[in-house]
Amino acid sequence: MIEPTPSPYENSRLESLRSLGLLDTAPEERFDRITRMAKRLFGVPIVLISLVDANRQWFKSCIGLQASETPRQVSFCAHAILGDEALVIPDALLDERFHDNPLVTGDPWLRFYAGQPLILPDGSRLGTLCLISPEPRTLDEEDIQLLRDLGKMVEAELGTLNQAMSCEVTGLANRRGFFALGRQALVQCRRGNSPATIVVLELEGFKSPADRLGPGEGDRALKDFGTLLRNTFRSSDIISRIGDDEFAVLLSNCNEDQSHSALARLQQATSRRNRTHAHGYDLAFTAASLACDASQDVSLEMLLNAVGDLVNMNKRIRQIGSTPPMGSPELNR
Repeated sequence: MIEPTPSPYENSRLESLRSLGLLDTAPEERFDRITRMAKRLFGVPIVLISLVDANRQWFKSCIGLQASETPRQVSFCAHAILGDEALVIPDALLDERFHDNPLVTGDPWLRFYAGQPLILPDGSRLGTLCLISPEPRTLDEEDIQLLRDLGKMVEAELGTLNQAMSCEVTGLANRRGFFALGRQALVQCRRGNSPATIVVLELEGFKSPADRLGPGEGDRALKDFGTLLRNTFRSSDIISRIGDDEFAVLLSNCNEDQSHSALARLQQATSRRNRTHAHGYDLAFTAASLACDASQDVSLEMLLNAVGDLVNMNKRIRQIGSTPPMGSPELNR
């Protein structure tokens, strides 16, 4: 057996996959409808929509197979995502990459495989729509085109989901995306017995650029601040715009002291931006952070509400000229 190699763009591919918030979610009719259609059209017993994670392939839709995931090292789909076109294996026993694969020599006794890569507009290959049979068979050009068309239907659903969870202006996750991804991140932190910290930030005077200089300048301010957040926080952090002028970041395996350091770096980056960008206004923000450890059974909603109250308190304290509490970037100026 030849194990699949990682994609040359594995980090960005995994980031795109996880940004959808699909992993370990319940079945959905919009995906199951496509796998039922493929089963009927091709007459195979097993059809999967497989998403290739870092160490596993997980099935968003599954017909004819009891498992919900398998290790990536035995995955046919992890081979398929290395190309743009369908990977067709007429008889796995005759293919040196797969002849002694445990999925071939044991249940489900795979012989025929055809996997159409599922590709997002940014080029990320997330997984496949794949056909499996215990009997050898081939596909002609018309069959391959049909599989490609069904794959496009899955990609359309993934694209819709991606848009529904993203802010059009900043490209960050929106409020829905934040909760979908954040809940998964908290579960992983608890499993790994590691802390998580949530940071909430509010742009100050956000409406001023739009009122004085037009709505386009308001969008520019949001985009600039989104870029500052991306450049300051880690690629593994969940960064989102959760309201008109509100942003939230969930940092996994991060305590509150580390989040304060990140806020200090953000303040420094914001100050540099204000010195070098002559748009007629400065960016400024109020922020607060709150950490929880793995033993605390609190929801993401509770954490977000609690740290939101801290942000409001920071704003009130600033208005009366007192010293800001911990969590405000004012401490780091």
